[in-house]
Amino acid sequence: MNRSWTRSHILGLADWSAHEYNIVLKTASSFREVLARRTKKVPALQGQVITTLFFEPSTRTRSSFELAAKRLSADLLNFAPGSSSLTKGETILDTAKTYLAMGTDIMVIRHQQSGVPHAIAAEMDRLGTGVSILNAGDGQHEHPSQALLDLFTLCSLIDSENPHLELLKEKKIAIVGDILHSRVARSNIWSLTAAGANVHLAGPPTLLPELFANFRLDEPSSGLVKLHWDLESALIEADFVMTLRLQKERMTDQLLPSLREYHQYYGITRERLAYCKPDVKVLHPGPVNRGVEISSELMDDSKISLISAQVTSGVAVRMALLYLIGTLRDED
Repeated sequence: MNRSWTRSHILGLADWSAHEYNIVLKTASSFREVLARRTKKVPALQGQVITTLFFEPSTRTRSSFELAAKRLSADLLNFAPGSSSLTKGETILDTAKTYLAMGTDIMVIRHQQSGVPHAIAAEMDRLGTGVSILNAGDGQHEHPSQALLDLFTLCSLIDSENPHLELLKEKKIAIVGDILHSRVARSNIWSLTAAGANVHLAGPPTLLPELFANFRLDEPSSGLVKLHWDLESALIEADFVMTLRLQKERMTDQLLPSLREYHQYYGITRERLAYCKPDVKVLHPGPVNRGVEISSELMDDSKISLISAQVTSGVAVRMALLYLIGTLRDED
């Protein structure tokens, strides 16, 4: 058990310390070794019940959390909103209390509205249940586990034996796309600037408002955040490029003229990567719109694309998060 871990909930990364990031990276590294064995299961959370409450569609995040729970030998409950009592008028809090009554120890929650995991965590604390809440993405707020797996992917690429936060100090990382609506971008800004990386945000003005210029950790050791409405300037000498899913529904809000025009100005292609450092690597949280955010040919290039590595890292990182809050519960 890791007695230096103190968080019972993982809701966002805005107030995380470097020490907490490094605990997650070290723990995830250990579980990556477990996943490489022939027997990939450990009894770390045997007897605990983990419930996934996903109120919006998900493939990677949900499957990753479910597999992580099974690898830790936990019992797993799945919630499907379309066939639940929500359709009969039950509230979200009452749904959570139903799973509480079934003996749930950890709830992994995704919701299209910002703040829902926080509200459930506050109710669990008010009731003195000891149940832990893990935010699997809420509205346009945060997606902490995605940012942590991105962090683990990058640090492991630099030092596979000892991934740690300081490896990204002064690295230039370009995040490209729909920054305005992206919970992934927000969480990554917190984690990457905490590492001392310099984050360069690029996108059309309608999807990258000036308020993001102030979106950074106000500490001397943090990296900077800089905005670019011109993609090439953001890519110059970049060590890593993270492109985000373009949410096609935004075109109905008249925030974008067309997918073709978006790709013309902001799509990541091999030609555009010529502005970056020669060994640049590309990330994408998925799902990917091929030929829009990134060229299909580049996405499938294993020498440049880290997309598959991100998916693989996701299981180890989510095992680490469930383990840390689950073993803290045992200590309590």
